[in-house]
Amino acid sequence: MTKKKIVNDPIHGFIDIPDGLIYELLEHPYLQRLRNISQMGLSYLVYPGACHSRFSHALGSMHLMRQTLLSLQSKGHDVSQDEMEAAMCAILLHDVGHGPFSHTLEYSMVENIPHEALSLAFMQRLNSLFDGRLTTAIAIFDGSYPKKFLHRLVSGQLDVDRLDYLSRDSFFSGVAEGMIGLERIIKMLDVVDDELVVEAKGIYSVEKFLISRRMMYWQVYLHKTVLSAEQLLLQILRRAKTLVARGATLFASPALQLFLQRRVTIADFARPDVLDAFARLDDSDVNSAIKVWCRADDAILAQLCTMLVARRLFKVELSPTPFAEGYVDALKQRTRPFIPPTPEALPYFVVSDCIVNKGYDEETGKIQIRFGKAELRDVYDVSDMLGAQAFSGVTKKYFVCYLTDYTAVKW
Repeated sequence: MTKKKIVNDPIHGFIDIPDGLIYELLEHPYLQRLRNISQMGLSYLVYPGACHSRFSHALGSMHLMRQTLLSLQSKGHDVSQDEMEAAMCAILLHDVGHGPFSHTLEYSMVENIPHEALSLAFMQRLNSLFDGRLTTAIAIFDGSYPKKFLHRLVSGQLDVDRLDYLSRDSFFSGVAEGMIGLERIIKMLDVVDDELVVEAKGIYSVEKFLISRRMMYWQVYLHKTVLSAEQLLLQILRRAKTLVARGATLFASPALQLFLQRRVTIADFARPDVLDAFARLDDSDVNSAIKVWCRADDAILAQLCTMLVARRLFKVELSPTPFAEGYVDALKQRTRPFIPPTPEALPYFVVSDCIVNKGYDEETGKIQIRFGKAELRDVYDVSDMLGAQAFSGVTKKYFVCYLTDYTAVKW
């Protein structure tokens, strides 16, 4: 009896979920947990509609992978059914390593471990559970598979991950600048010498894609109020870990308790119990803890949590150059009347750092435009719109978060 399902997606319409390995993966708890992890972290505090999940993004990316490979097959490129299934599995699982609130807590819940490394750990664990049926998918994911263009569709300048999240995040946030011509981009993709390229007539769609991606970062992902909320959440987790390290007992789910108490390394994730504990973590663990911590005995933790729950966020200032030390010291003095009167409070309520927006990250490969049958040129060499440093370079902005006033709220 067939188990084929059809999902109605607001971005791509009807998505076919084929029987077999992909259906079984979607049924697994490792994938189902993504329903409870926010795709855009705390962006919903600025864009109320941005409440979609990593699960919907995984489904959308899988759908686009299939559409892309069917298009490449129609152009005569050899992609077997096994390779298509493996590539779809690889993109379906590419974000399975995300923890609560996605990128916001990526290097905080488990220190210095990117979600890609955790995704690989999950995939290796699933591969053992599925008797080696994910071996090819893992090779595509980590770039060791002989057909390199399949890896570029998972992780590259024009990967299907980016094509989906730009369209999806634009739709749910209501920011129209992120809308891209993804169907045309997919139809314009080709392969030359095992490299993913774009036909020359697709250059305008690629230009729009690069501009839209950059605008979405400044307008949505790195929006200063989103930045304020994310810094507040990071300070909450930092304070909770500090208190637990001192022997304090804080309310937390068993899974969250483990990662508050222990400094977990990537080697620890080779143990099924640690990986399963991380798999039990999602946004609800952190949210429920924060609501309880609003009444914590520690005044710093209690105020930070109350601020987030009540949306009393930091004020944020941005600058193209580092803030003068004297200016930050002055902000600290302005903040003192509104925070607990303890010497260690200030670093939690006045936070300075920097953010980076890369318009074109060559570490994930270049976007090459194909002229004729074989001539390849970098998109920035042939584009009329993208030659400016503003789009092709790296922009760094410095920020400082601080309190301007605070009135206690009971929760």
